[in-house]
Amino acid sequence: MAHSVLIVEDEEDIAFPLVRTLEREGYHVQRVDTGQEALDQLAARPAEVMILDLGLPDMDGLDVCRKARESGYEGAIMIVTARAGELDRVVGLDYGADDYLAKPFGLAELQARVRALLRRTVGHNGGSHLPEGALRIDAAARRVFAGGSEVALTGKEFDVLSVLAAQRDKVVSRDRLMAEAWDENWYGSTKTLDVTIGRLRQKLENAGVTDKVVAVRGVGFRLEGADV
Repeated sequence: MAHSVLIVEDEEDIAFPLVRTLEREGYHVQRVDTGQEALDQLAARPAEVMILDLGLPDMDGLDVCRKARESGYEGAIMIVTARAGELDRVVGLDYGADDYLAKPFGLAELQARVRALLRRTVGHNGGSHLPEGALRIDAAARRVFAGGSEVALTGKEFDVLSVLAAQRDKVVSRDRLMAEAWDENWYGSTKTLDVTIGRLRQKLENAGVTDKVVAVRGVGFRLEGADV
């Protein structure tokens, strides 16, 4: 059965190539142009992935994200927006988004991110479960799963993983990790980050997660999937 994708985008010149590209990849794609239509669609037939614009005509996309999670939607949410500020990204993740892509973006990158989201999230249309070793982050509940089992993380371990997952396959600097997981005014030793990364790696490995936290010498860390 084809994976299902819901596109929530009111600009035709952006929505059309997204729909066409994903349909060519074999996805079942539906498109709506308001937040309320998106919520109604999720209630009637939840898609496995929702690609959500923030600048909708009837409500802020962040509210759509929050309401979707509050109503029990467990599929993946990827925010696509011109609002690429750090605060918007953090709020989006806090509201339950799984990924954040800033406009303008390449269609190839969006396709890769959709594939990554599908690898690590629950497929709902068939009631299927996560593949063994697949990573899923429930930002709204602050819970992490490996396959169908929960991985117990501390608050800081979860925060670090969330920042890395939001920039999957990209290097996140040590300074950014410290600023987002701790505080930009943190004056403690950066060894705190290394200790937290070490514990996080061990827990993910023990849980059989196929994703790896890779150190990039002198720069920072990257979360990458074994099959990417």
